[in-house]
Amino acid sequence: MDPFDAGAGGILRQPKAVWATAGASVVAFMGIGLVDPILPSIAKGLDASAGQVSLLFTSYFLITALAMLVTGFVSSRIGGRKTLLLGLAFVVVFAGLAGTSDNVGQLVGYRAGWGLGNALFVSTALAVIVGAAAGGSAAAILLYESALGLGMACGPLLGALLGDASWRYPFFGTAFLMAIGFLCISAFLKEQPKPARKTSLLDPVRALGHGGLASAAVSAFFYNYTFFTVLAFTPFVLNMTPYKSGAVFFAWGVLLAVFSVLVAPRMQRRFGSLKVLGGSLVLLAADVLVLGYGNHTAAVVCTILSGAFIGVNNTVYTELALGVSDAPRPVASAGYNFVRWFAAAAAPYFAPKIEEWTDVHIPFVVAAVTAVLGAAVVAVRRRALTHDAQELEPKHAAEDSVTVFAD
Repeated sequence: MDPFDAGAGGILRQPKAVWATAGASVVAFMGIGLVDPILPSIAKGLDASAGQVSLLFTSYFLITALAMLVTGFVSSRIGGRKTLLLGLAFVVVFAGLAGTSDNVGQLVGYRAGWGLGNALFVSTALAVIVGAAAGGSAAAILLYESALGLGMACGPLLGALLGDASWRYPFFGTAFLMAIGFLCISAFLKEQPKPARKTSLLDPVRALGHGGLASAAVSAFFYNYTFFTVLAFTPFVLNMTPYKSGAVFFAWGVLLAVFSVLVAPRMQRRFGSLKVLGGSLVLLAADVLVLGYGNHTAAVVCTILSGAFIGVNNTVYTELALGVSDAPRPVASAGYNFVRWFAAAAAPYFAPKIEEWTDVHIPFVVAAVTAVLGAAVVAVRRRALTHDAQELEPKHAAEDSVTVFAD
């Protein structure tokens, strides 16, 4: 069945609860790229270095990674709806406080609190969308990836539009939009049945004992280092006005959305997921090398083009993480994200440091190497990733058939 079919079960015909959760997810993902076009403005406004401002990403994703051990513990005890609302409330409070920061230390701290809220929301949102969506996991994952792509595209645009007046306004804007998301989920999402078994704090770590899931997580770790080198370090290399930088990353986000939702599924059906993932990672490595060594025009073009490879990779990795092991989807997702978000925290910290120790080109060489390492893990662990996913497909199909919640 085509997940884009407008009939019952298609991506366009979903319960209000799904659309409310997906809409709030768009804003949650906007928060990731929101600061991209205003990083130089923040550095200037708070008299901070590029390395200090890059810690906005490091604190955010470090807390996000650690919080992955907590999200399942919390949601299995208070329910998915309350967990979503708790996460949104954290984002509203800490995004608003971020806009009031007087120094970079305060801003980094508030971004950490924002990361905790985002972790509670995003990890639970995928499980809620998969459970509540009509049409099973295929339509649900595409809807989630659509929200991710749209959010990643619109985040830099919102950051540029509001940040041109003041670097503080994008933070206040995010708090306002997330408050709207809070109200929509309060109105449209009914409480879901709690799982029969409560998730412990160590369940996500235990889930990583599965060879296929561990392989997907390690490969995604290397890939995410590349991804967030592009996202967090490139704005300083491009050195453009907020409007121009926002336009570049908006185009980047549009490609990310198109390739994650429209192109990746078709490529997977034709070539197979692992071939598509391996090829995309190698092409991403080549792209970031040209980004690092080309002239300014080449850097802009390669930044935008990287969105295509990142979009493909995001879709394939999400499907691998959810389908390769026998762990419940929320637990598998938490374990996978626990590993990969550490790279998202590391890249924004190390890329400026590597530039200080060497020159502006070498951070992109390192990013290219990590992308190739991600592809190498896929190649070496191909049997575990393919064999385990095929064995578990009937089990997860059965799960999808009974995990549907009424509108």
